[in-house]
Amino acid sequence: MRNCIIVAVLFLFSCALWAQSPSLIPTPKTMELSSGEFDFSSSTRINAQGEDAKKNVTFLNKYLKDTFGFTLKNGSGKNSIRLITDKSLPNEAYRIDITKDEITIRGNGAGLFYAVNTLQQLIPNTGTKIPCLKIADEPRFAYRGLMLDVGRYFFTVDYLKSFIDQMAHYKLNVFHWHLTEDGGWRIEIKKYPELTKKGAWRSSSQYTREGGLQDRVPHGGFYSQEDVKELVKYAAERHVEIIPEIEMPGHASAALSVYPELSCSGKPIALPLPWGIKNDIFCGGNDAVFSFLEDVLSEIIPLFPSEYIHIGGDEAPKKHWKECPKCQARIKAEGLKDEHELQSYFIQRIERFVNSKGKRIIGWDEILEGGLAPNATVMSWRGEEGGIAAANMHHDVIMTPNTYLYFDYYQSRDKQNEPINIGGFLPLDKVYSYEPYTPKITKEQQKFIKGVQGNIWMEYIHSGAMVEYMTYPRALALAEIGWSPADKKDYADFLKRIPARLASMDKAGIMFRIPEPFGWDKVKIENAQAVINLVAPVEGAEIYYTTDGSDPAAGGTRYTGTLRLPLKLEGLDIKCIVTLPSGRSSGVYHVQSGE
Repeated sequence: MRNCIIVAVLFLFSCALWAQSPSLIPTPKTMELSSGEFDFSSSTRINAQGEDAKKNVTFLNKYLKDTFGFTLKNGSGKNSIRLITDKSLPNEAYRIDITKDEITIRGNGAGLFYAVNTLQQLIPNTGTKIPCLKIADEPRFAYRGLMLDVGRYFFTVDYLKSFIDQMAHYKLNVFHWHLTEDGGWRIEIKKYPELTKKGAWRSSSQYTREGGLQDRVPHGGFYSQEDVKELVKYAAERHVEIIPEIEMPGHASAALSVYPELSCSGKPIALPLPWGIKNDIFCGGNDAVFSFLEDVLSEIIPLFPSEYIHIGGDEAPKKHWKECPKCQARIKAEGLKDEHELQSYFIQRIERFVNSKGKRIIGWDEILEGGLAPNATVMSWRGEEGGIAAANMHHDVIMTPNTYLYFDYYQSRDKQNEPINIGGFLPLDKVYSYEPYTPKITKEQQKFIKGVQGNIWMEYIHSGAMVEYMTYPRALALAEIGWSPADKKDYADFLKRIPARLASMDKAGIMFRIPEPFGWDKVKIENAQAVINLVAPVEGAEIYYTTDGSDPAAGGTRYTGTLRLPLKLEGLDIKCIVTLPSGRSSGVYHVQSGE
């Protein structure tokens, strides 16, 4: 009898802990839990008030159909959900009030959509009990973005829709669409059809870093203007703004391979196969270049309702400009100091055109060199220094430092256990630690930091599955940086919330990187034993391990509780894998240490 009481107490205690920690990402601004639960099931009814609210019923029902196999019917009263459009709330803000009898959701604009996505996360992966609580939530930053480099590697519209779905679910609201590159031009321009007829296709792709080996597999593709309209509409319905990027003056080889007369030499240029920065860029002294780019932008701008057009501006070598008579004549005629000021002239001239069309430009932080365009927003990628300089000049800034937010970097120091990528090392905890309000700027200057963005560059990412592997779970950390109050960020708590979210992704077929078991790097020494406590990083996953250095996938022991291993002179040699409910397994994680 005594043992039964103890078990019952432990069960109630574990339930209480669950009730105190709903697995929400990003964590809300405020959340108050109360006793009791709402019994969610197929018999629950839903009542939507206002057109926005009715649209979000459709989103909720699609999620329920895909996940649980049922949808909610209209109705009110006990065991029901009310969705209410509340214009008194700021855009993107929402309120959720859950009692035993009713769930009331209020939101304005995107706020209702985000509230419905929060509700989806509150519904357990297994079971139908939702804790009673009150949430009042709104974002910390207005701009919360992800960039996908389709210029180097093309992805279908259908794949981009699924990518945007995941973004929107975690309250990321800007899709930065990197459409042109040295390796490919991806958007239809009707006045220049050869851009996509020729410039969107290459014979091979580099797939190794050392040696630059080519796969010899033809690759290409582009988006018609109708494709663009379709994706922009799809994203807008999910409150995601799409910002297109047309690279200039550098990263222009795909365009120059079609129109070499726009380069400084005018000589034929092959669409390059090896990755890397190219010396051939748009000629800064040639008026035909500006006519071409204005024509291109004149077709692109009407396709995108976004406030911004991204014009690149990064990694533009000045070698050919120094040798080019037209560029040198431009420098002299405009009274410019050097080629850096010629780049500033180039960007400012483009900015005037973009502004004349009612848009603003964003550029990578190199647009600071030689003088910043008057109304430009700076995307700070080479660390934070460009963003700090722009904020000091009272220009808007998007923080996207490669030191914290480049998701094409390695996720483990054990590179042999990771797919080949661009280099660097950016684990989940470092992403989560990022604070956009650097102490190097004043309180007054903080208002110029408009948000954050993670970037996924495609040099070595050549499939949708690999995009997801490199993006998640790191983009979950980004979502919390962009949305949640700084004082609510807690990495230990974040790790407690990840397993349920990754289990949902696994169920949806998202090929995220399976993290190391939590506690893997926390070995305690007690009574001449190494003591290791592990927690599966995905809800419902199992851990298999070996202690003799052999492959745990072939003959590992399933982890069921604390490991107590005798210490040996040669140290520990432990390997493990994590196997998901779907059957997918992680790489082999290895701990090897001396005594």
